[in-house]
Amino acid sequence: MNAPKNAPATPETATPSNFIRQVIEHDLQAGTYAGRHWGGEPGDGPSHQAGMADPARIRTRFPPEPNGYLHIGHAKSIWLNFSLARDYGGVCHLRFDDTNPEKEEQEYVDTIRESVQWLGWDHRFADDPAHPGVAQPHEYFASDYFDFMYRAAEHLIEAGHAYVDEQTPDRVRANGGDCATPGTDSPFR
Repeated sequence: MNAPKNAPATPETATPSNFIRQVIEHDLQAGTYAGRHWGGEPGDGPSHQAGMADPARIRTRFPPEPNGYLHIGHAKSIWLNFSLARDYGGVCHLRFDDTNPEKEEQEYVDTIRESVQWLGWDHRFADDPAHPGVAQPHEYFASDYFDFMYRAAEHLIEAGHAYVDEQTPDRVRANGGDCATPGTDSPFR
């Protein structure tokens, strides 16, 4: 529907305020993910296909690494992801990217949870879109899915879509290029 020039915007004629909302609204209108299933937790395709039809219109995530305190950029990401999920009848997952145990501490996990809550979002639960007012957990740790990620990596390597780069760190730096010089592909690619 096109509005006449200079006509006030209405919900039917308003253009989404930014490119992220434009993409979301396009995908929702096109039904791009309408047939998506949800297995109840992060996992592979078969586990999701065995689950119920996904009640969330969209799913976003905030994936901090618990190796330090959050900064203003994190606050922006929290607000963006939780707001989009709320605005579009979706769910935002708080997924701790705890893949470097040498640098991570429980103190950082706790302060991240507190920061999310301080910004006005529930860090443990979100409404189940299929049952408004009924909360369900949406907090995950990447380390809980290492087995799945390992199997996925093996599959990608076997299918030729990924590779193990066995270059030394110095060689990776040397091949990386800079602002003026393009990098060189790994010989293992």
